[in-house]
Amino acid sequence: MSEPMNAGDSHSEVVARDYVRAVTRAAGSSFYLGMRILPEDRRAAMFAIYAFCRAVDDIADGDAPDTDKRAALEAWRQTIDALYDPAAPAPQDMTARALAPAIRAYGLAREDFHAVVDGMEMDIGAGMRAPTRQRLELYCNRVAGAVGLLSIRVFGDAGPAARGFAVALGSALQLTNILRDVAEDSRMGRLYLPEEDLAAAGIESRDPATVLADPRLPNVCEAVAQAALVRYEEARRLLEGCNRRMLRPAVVMMEMYRRVLERMIAAQWRRIDAAPGLSKLEKIWITLRFGLL
Repeated sequence: MSEPMNAGDSHSEVVARDYVRAVTRAAGSSFYLGMRILPEDRRAAMFAIYAFCRAVDDIADGDAPDTDKRAALEAWRQTIDALYDPAAPAPQDMTARALAPAIRAYGLAREDFHAVVDGMEMDIGAGMRAPTRQRLELYCNRVAGAVGLLSIRVFGDAGPAARGFAVALGSALQLTNILRDVAEDSRMGRLYLPEEDLAAAGIESRDPATVLADPRLPNVCEAVAQAALVRYEEARRLLEGCNRRMLRPAVVMMEMYRRVLERMIAAQWRRIDAAPGLSKLEKIWITLRFGLL
């Protein structure tokens, strides 16, 4: 049992909660709207998880030398470890402060946080330039599946079916992100499209800009889209064995992202640099339909 908080600790946690909520809201992500349907304590935990993911993602995407990026990610590993050490001092980082009560309240697993950091480390250098499908699956499991495993603990259903659902949905969401952001990633020197799909389309180059300009690129995107649809269907099937009410925020995310993917497929990849999205009204309707009603 954890020690009771004194007044200073309580104030510190409130400040940390406000911080991670502001980080999440400022990102302008569908995630913020989807999590608003949760009770306050669970919502605060999810905002803390999001802020952690945002922090390590910003390290991987930043302009610092690779050695500095690796050092910063290692520092986050140590910060996470300290949150599980009763003898460690209270964290100074605001996101870590917000994570501490979430870890205590919902039994969040250390290895899932570590997996997210490991995934971000894969982004450093050229390791994710035309990865094999196996390596891409590992990446998706780390940067998205592990986040799903953290999330379902907060939502309230972490049984075997829910764990399978979290990993399948995480992969589907990440593949959707990859297709939506392929032009932006190319400008960063990244190419997440699988080596096997590039080869099947007859594209020999692994240079992101060259691949982006290749007229056969839509064939590759379509192959990745079909793989994502398989994962969405797997998630739907696994959801039948879960407490759907508990997992409503994840269902909202699934419905939003699947619609984005379907619109990209319908557009036949004609504007790879301008992927279709959802309007605010559409996001609100989906949240009401699948999150509240």
